[in-house]
Amino acid sequence: MADDEGTLAGSYTEMTELLLPNDTNNLGRALGGAVLHWMDICGAIAAMRFSRRQCVTASMDHVDFIAPIDLGEVAVLEAYVFNTGRTSVDVKVDVRAENPKTGEEHRTTTSFLTFVALDDSGSPTPVPELSCPTAEEEALRAEATEARREQLSDVSDRLE
Repeated sequence: MADDEGTLAGSYTEMTELLLPNDTNNLGRALGGAVLHWMDICGAIAAMRFSRRQCVTASMDHVDFIAPIDLGEVAVLEAYVFNTGRTSVDVKVDVRAENPKTGEEHRTTTSFLTFVALDDSGSPTPVPELSCPTAEEEALRAEATEARREQLSDVSDRLE
């Protein structure tokens, strides 16, 4: 791999958060803002691992909270870079909830975030090209690209 390339696998980031009372609503479920915060952090780490630069959030696509995370459950976040621009990286972030007593898991949300890489003076700087050297990485990239396309299409359909 050339120095001007980064891999999807190299950007892969997983983090966990135990849902405690300070991050819950009055129903004992995760506050949406807490989940968004965790998604932003996980996505930023993936973007920084990929670009080897400080990265800032440029945008977050539409987010649907499809299932709750309950007090005491573990939020598991996974992120990876699936596309790049000149100075930007697109990151898919998936969130699932895990019951630590039973091991049962369920998907809670997915979103796509865009980050911009910064140089030492805080200006946007070019990022490496994305490389997917394995079939698994290429499949993840294709899956993320299609899922984002579908999500954006669904949102535009709702607005019409």
